[in-house]
Amino acid sequence: MLDKSTICAVSTAPGVGGIAVIRVSGPEALPVALRLFRYGGETPVAESVKPRYAYYGEMIAGDELIDEVVLTYFRAPHSFTGEDTVEISCHGSVYIRRRLLESLVGEGCQMAQPGEFTRRAYLNGRMDLSSAEAVADIIASESKAQHQMAMKQLRGGYSEELNALREELLRLTGLMELELDFPEEDVEFADRTELLALCDQIELKLKKLIDSYRLGNAVKRGIPVAIVGTTNVGKSTLLNTLLGEERAIVSDIHGTTRDTIEDTMHIGGYLFRFVDTAGLRETEDTIESLGIERSRSKIKEADIILGVLDVTRLEEANQLDHIREIWLKRGERTMLVLLNKSENLTEDERNHLDKVLCDSLGYSEKPLFISARSGEGMDQLKEELVKIMDCAQANEADLIVSNARHHQLLREAFDALRRMRSGFDMGLSTDLLTLDLRHAITSIGEITGREITSDDTLHYIFAHFCIGK
Repeated sequence: MLDKSTICAVSTAPGVGGIAVIRVSGPEALPVALRLFRYGGETPVAESVKPRYAYYGEMIAGDELIDEVVLTYFRAPHSFTGEDTVEISCHGSVYIRRRLLESLVGEGCQMAQPGEFTRRAYLNGRMDLSSAEAVADIIASESKAQHQMAMKQLRGGYSEELNALREELLRLTGLMELELDFPEEDVEFADRTELLALCDQIELKLKKLIDSYRLGNAVKRGIPVAIVGTTNVGKSTLLNTLLGEERAIVSDIHGTTRDTIEDTMHIGGYLFRFVDTAGLRETEDTIESLGIERSRSKIKEADIILGVLDVTRLEEANQLDHIREIWLKRGERTMLVLLNKSENLTEDERNHLDKVLCDSLGYSEKPLFISARSGEGMDQLKEELVKIMDCAQANEADLIVSNARHHQLLREAFDALRRMRSGFDMGLSTDLLTLDLRHAITSIGEITGREITSDDTLHYIFAHFCIGK
């Protein structure tokens, strides 16, 4: 339900800063603000205040000059919330912000609840539910890729895609409702073959969105990159060099890293989450064994795997054995093989190692020759990581799903359509099939907050089919 009260809150981040913005929204936003505002020493008349103009003046409560401010008025519906809104830019003092809020409340405002401005924007039709959720993602974005995903969602990326699905579901619903409501009429509508084709088409689009979630979630939370290999191949040194700090302990003693160590880094507009894993080897040490098991779990969760080999002791069979095991189990994930401590290798030696990897792993790509200690090859490694993500985004759908709630609802819609598809094959009656269709419709509607109602179905039927004259 729409709340007709007038609310106020600080819209800028907590803490002391140069300026702060206090937002007032609701039917009394302008009158309340003007009771405290002085422009040229006078209280402005509401009718004289132009929307989207900035007015420099003073905020005064009783006899107290609180601050010199800039006041901007946005007339409904042309504001973030869709209501009359006033934004007051003041100095970032904690005391000034508190006194301004106290004075606004004293004039009849209510303190806004968490997320209430965005909730009002949704209730007033300024954005759908998925766009409202994108506001939080924009605020939390730490990288260019995160920002671009959130902006696309805020600007209606979800809405366009899901509205197209909505139209197709309406067509499917309309066809099935005709069969239920006009069984005795001589009405031309799609046969079961067309219904199945339409159902398959919707399923395909849902599957594409669902599959994009792995990439979207990785970009949103940081692309997980597992650094793997046996003990003392330079994994911890590589992590430290990439991050530019001593994040992991480096030692010549085997088994120094007994647990996973994680940290993030921005490269080429992406946030990467690097995980230094315990060295893979056979051990009777209980603690080290637990660390190795945890490492294997992190390897399964990673989207990119960096397999590190020490070229100075490549003869040790277990190095290639462990990397080969991971290579064969990588699935669709990308794995880069890094040949560490290669700064003194000749060209012939590098070509020989290429052949060794090709014969041993079936590794068709060129390995990266690096020196984690000196930093050689780090720029090329970073370029490869960015290239992997650029290619992944290019191969995905234009819309990338990054919200766990959306992913779950899309899964539910997809599963419901699969059940309905199976019902078709089993020859179930239309009234039973529509139960699963309604489930799919409800799931998609929960993403944007817009469900397909009976009125929508009737409108579609009578708009697209000629029933009577």
